[in-house]
Amino acid sequence: MPTLTRRHALLAGAALPFAGAFAPQPARAAAEMLGAANPAFNRFKLGGFEVTALLGGTRTVPDPNTIFGLNATPEEFAAAADANFIPADKAQFFFTPTIVNTGTELVLFDTGLAGEAITAALANAGYTPDQVDVVVLTHMHGDHIGGLMTGGAPTFANARYVTGALENDTWALAANEGYDANVRPLLDKTSFLDDGGSVASGITAMAAFGHTAGHMIYMLESNGAQLAITADTANHYVWSLGYPDWEVSFDADKAAAAATRRNVFGMLAADKLPFIGYHMPFPAMGYVEAQGSGFRYVPASYQMMLEG
Repeated sequence: MPTLTRRHALLAGAALPFAGAFAPQPARAAAEMLGAANPAFNRFKLGGFEVTALLGGTRTVPDPNTIFGLNATPEEFAAAADANFIPADKAQFFFTPTIVNTGTELVLFDTGLAGEAITAALANAGYTPDQVDVVVLTHMHGDHIGGLMTGGAPTFANARYVTGALENDTWALAANEGYDANVRPLLDKTSFLDDGGSVASGITAMAAFGHTAGHMIYMLESNGAQLAITADTANHYVWSLGYPDWEVSFDADKAAAAATRRNVFGMLAADKLPFIGYHMPFPAMGYVEAQGSGFRYVPASYQMMLEG
């Protein structure tokens, strides 16, 4: 019969904590599915500015070839989708208003689809509509001016408004319901810019006509750091940015819009400047490089985390 020595007892005791790991465990209910989720905002420093991109909404859209690549064949469109690992029969749309805190003013670029939506997007990022000092409208399509009013009253009670002169003049004559309901009531608080006009120190308007008659983009510059708010110059990171000559149904002047895409993104590629595009995949910020006859979108990673 084996003799139990002190050494055997110590070894047996040392093994006891591990024995429980292999013992049967009581059944637990599985964790519930929480559902897919998106980040609500992206905030970073740009020199002395603080920039916050807001997810104002997102939705899946069928048949994107009826919107993008109107002058491309279905085969060309599908091949571009396949090369970029996205389906050709549906697309995800994003709507990205942007807040810039200059240190003296809180400036909002575009207002999204509705007053309730932009109010919720602001709240997710820690702001309230009454804190907004300046609202800049890049152009006057409904998904950019829809948040100006909430329940028939101005959403941004303390703000002044800025937009392009040509853009306003065009829509003012268009008998457009969205303009008449959302923009016209605010004209007495609105100032109008031309190419090179200033919203505030470090925020400069640049003509980018074509998507609409007076579509404008804005260059931010603070302490030597730059970023462009490109609005709807390109509406999709592949089918519009990657193929700038492909026609987009939303563009009022398709030839001018294509030329603008080449000019704007050619400049950004040459200078290696970041940009926020209103419809780019959220958080909607990236870079471009010239590639073939178009541009390759390079999503931002940690570059802005290194600012300051």
